[in-house]
Amino acid sequence: MKHRRGFNPLERTSAHRKALHRNMVTSLFRYERIRTTKAKALEIRRSAEKLITRAKVDTVHNRRIVSSRLFDEGIVAKLFTNIAVRMKERPGGYTRILKLGERAGDASEVVILELVDYKLDTGDSEKKAKKEAKKEAKKEAKKEADKEEKK
Repeated sequence: MKHRRGFNPLERTSAHRKALHRNMVTSLFRYERIRTTKAKALEIRRSAEKLITRAKVDTVHNRRIVSSRLFDEGIVAKLFTNIAVRMKERPGGYTRILKLGERAGDASEVVILELVDYKLDTGDSEKKAKKEAKKEAKKEAKKEADKEEKK
């Protein structure tokens, strides 16, 4: 039974577990979406949500606490200036877990851990704009060719 267990140690030593948390939370804030196992995602989610809650109030004290947990100063700046500002009105629940299924090798459950306001960039708008520009250029070239033939 899991009574009175504070966290999942993930079968790692404390130093390994702390490094894992630090690296995965940093990756989550950098890419805003990561693919991992369900057990890790549930633990990383706890750490990430606490850091986002801290970052919502931009004080020197909070920056120092977050910096002690994340070693990348660029990510700390992004957390305070970008991510926390987007989450300002939200009272909690900053992350979402999407199930992907089981991994082929060991059948562990694989999930996507992402920030709730993550927008998947499919690049469709860019492709459409490029297509339109290409069509316009073709039309212009055709008009120019027709004008040349008439002369």
